[in-house]
Amino acid sequence: MKIAVCVKQVPSGDRPLDPRTGALIRAAGENVINPWDVYAVSAALQTARILKGTLTAISMGPPQAEETLRTAAAMGADSAVLVCGKEFGGADVYATAFTLARAIEKLGEFAIVFCGQQSTDGDTAQLPFSLAVQLGIPAVGWVKRIEKVSPGEMTVLQELGSGTQRLTFPFPAVIAAGMETCQPIPPSLKGRLKARGLAIQTLGPADLPCKGPYGLNASPTRVVKIERVHEQAKSQPLFLDPSAAARKIAEEMGVSANVLTSSS
Repeated sequence: MKIAVCVKQVPSGDRPLDPRTGALIRAAGENVINPWDVYAVSAALQTARILKGTLTAISMGPPQAEETLRTAAAMGADSAVLVCGKEFGGADVYATAFTLARAIEKLGEFAIVFCGQQSTDGDTAQLPFSLAVQLGIPAVGWVKRIEKVSPGEMTVLQELGSGTQRLTFPFPAVIAAGMETCQPIPPSLKGRLKARGLAIQTLGPADLPCKGPYGLNASPTRVVKIERVHEQAKSQPLFLDPSAAARKIAEEMGVSANVLTSSS
């Protein structure tokens, strides 16, 4: 059984924006694997081991995103694919999902595609669902725990706004893993050595089944302006002892301080 996991390289700190496009200048500092994707890779590895399948890590990004794929390989991924090309630059969630979907179609049919629930740079939590739509398969998000895996279906716990629900669903499916899904699998020494020499397959725009448009040209979202907002307090905080605080509260409420004291 073939399983895929989508991973993303994200900035480890603040980044400047390209004044022309509004996109992050990712080469302006250190980049790391998206923390949410560590849990997605770990969950995908555990599932692949149960189903005796193979795991392919896929990332869309610049050439330096290879390091993120090598991290996934060091954790245990069997192969890695980098979707890379200047045409993919400036992609929003929709265009990223479109590109990843075309790459997944090029690589063959996968029973399960894992993603991190969200990323620390965009933080939209939309990509797994947009990817599922682009692939024409169901999406299961906010996965808190994988309870059971069999060759044809999976049972998970989902963390929803109204509570937790147990859901059993068939494959194929896109699964968005949260940070409670499983314990992260740390890269082993053997895994690091394997990852160092791993041949990473690269797919460019000409390799995908659709010739575009991609990247910024395919993105309905445009970043016009981003600014840091500083909230200024209306007044300075008061630091009072209990008696003075009671008197102040009584004054603001228009009641006697004795009432507050006796009721307490």
